Amino acid sequence: MLVLLPPSETKRPGGDGAPLDLAALSHDAELGAVRKELCDELVALAADRPVARAALGVSQRQDAEIERNAALWSGATLPALDRYTGVLYDALDAGSFTRATRDRARSRLAVCSALFGLLGADDPIPAYRLSAGSKLPGSGTLAARWRPVLDPLLGRISGGELVVDLRSGGYAALGAVPGAVTVNVLAERADGSRSVVSHHNKAHKGGLARLLATSRAEPADAGAVARIARRAGHTVERTGDHLDLVLPA
Repeated sequence: MLVLLPPSETKRPGGDGAPLDLAALSHDAELGAVRKELCDELVALAADRPVARAALGVSQRQDAEIERNAALWSGATLPALDRYTGVLYDALDAGSFTRATRDRARSRLAVCSALFGLLGADDPIPAYRLSAGSKLPGSGTLAARWRPVLDPLLGRISGGELVVDLRSGGYAALGAVPGAVTVNVLAERADGSRSVVSHHNKAHKGGLARLLATSRAEPADAGAVARIARRAGHTVERTGDHLDLVLPA
């Protein structure tokens, strides 16, 4: 099983790893060329602050994000699972994994990144700023650049193992995963009506990712994923390959 996570805009600074080496990242043969193009473009873009702000959707107060991009090739690295922060990654709480659960999580968790494509949990990456919706000057959308290489890669992966796709819409657009298990988080009101959870959506998906990453079970389909969540106390409804986590409003 592979649990596919979105990245986060917030990144843990610093690190103790050697500078970025694209050849050290997972799937370098398929994704290395696009990774290098994007890294080089971000470094060059950082030299023009106004243009960089517009492309990345940041303000002058966030110029430190542009400085991170300027140092992509020289900055220290951290494993991807430790680099990303924010609500989903707080709920995942990878720092609390035991050695055994970390090993299991390493083989089950992956991140879909706007800059690096598909990352393994332990892939060493620097801090950076690039979102799925960013538009770099003089180039097409990031989805248009990634899909020709990510679609076939994700298709091969999903043909050999179960994929649970927890990505948000912008990152799901970077590459399609045929037959993946998808998940929504819904709030159910007292009158029985439901709505998609927005504020706590990431937290609940992070909690589900933790359950799946650390479970000793080897789920083969959406039903087995639902059973793992139910054993942890979640209310889960299944429609084919889609699951709804239902929460009281």
